[in-house]
Amino acid sequence: MTNIKTGFSSIGNSEPCYIIAEIGSNHNGNFDQACEMIEKAANSGVNAVKFQTFKAKNHYSKKTERISLYQEDIYSLIEKLEIDRTWHKKLAEVCKNHHLDFLDSPCDSEAISIALSVNMPLMKVASFDMVDVRLIDEISRTGKGIIFSTGMATMAEIESAVNICRKNENHKIVVLQCTSIYPAPAKLSNLRAMETIAKAFNVIVGYSDHTLGDHIALSAVSLGAKVIEKHYTLDRKMEGPDHIFAIEPSELKDMVEKIREIETGFGDGMKNGPRPEEMEFYRNARRSLIAARDIKKGELIRDEDIVVKRPGYGISPLQLPNVIGRRAAQDITFDEPITWKMI
Repeated sequence: MTNIKTGFSSIGNSEPCYIIAEIGSNHNGNFDQACEMIEKAANSGVNAVKFQTFKAKNHYSKKTERISLYQEDIYSLIEKLEIDRTWHKKLAEVCKNHHLDFLDSPCDSEAISIALSVNMPLMKVASFDMVDVRLIDEISRTGKGIIFSTGMATMAEIESAVNICRKNENHKIVVLQCTSIYPAPAKLSNLRAMETIAKAFNVIVGYSDHTLGDHIALSAVSLGAKVIEKHYTLDRKMEGPDHIFAIEPSELKDMVEKIREIETGFGDGMKNGPRPEEMEFYRNARRSLIAARDIKKGELIRDEDIVVKRPGYGISPLQLPNVIGRRAAQDITFDEPITWKMI
């Protein structure tokens, strides 16, 4: 698999988790609010913010039904959530000033062209668009990194999307496990699917989180997610379909700090005995060989002359067979840790 260099970060299995604050349409059509969200996301320590660029007329048929979750038909809702496409250049500058990658889910050719015009390093294909082979083909041919969310997707559909990218010589691929419910119950997260996807397609994997709180996203990092996408809002009480399950700025900052702390806990995988920081506990809490009686110089040391207990000042109990049958080189007093110089 190929590491992906972004504007300010890098994505790969040997890299820290790449964290995306998904603004989506939570700017509510207000440019100043969008800028405020970028600033507060930067303060939280994320790597990127992401928007969504679509037009209802290109995205949905008007012959749609109402979904029980919403108070209106999907077409009307999507139309209200459209972003002003003149914002992108300005938003890109705001992100650059805050050392954040500016990402988007472009849903049509014009949106892809806009993404290229602001030198967007990655483009996202939403779960709903995973089967749009034309869109995937066009994005993958740009040579930019491509992120797939896989809510509702089958392995065959993921394979189709990945193959389109590779056919276009684009190997900058990230695939995110996702559950397309808003909010999503934790029990449907299926985080183990990340391992399945990684093994099947040899791609970088991550998790797009629609659950409440941050515990499932944190679990995903522990299971190997190298990208985390989390919906983000200034206030869950705001009007709009995506605010209610999104994370607020202080919570976003807390989540990022937890992820970075989790990463420090991974270590190098080696077991080389006590660390320097553990030595005080090692000496005082580990067991060692202790004299069970007064042993005079020259006496033969027998099994019953030794007990194993704390502290660890003496010879390791693992060396017991090498101590029994030897003679004391000096007087050893009762309850004294036995060291090599004593025998």
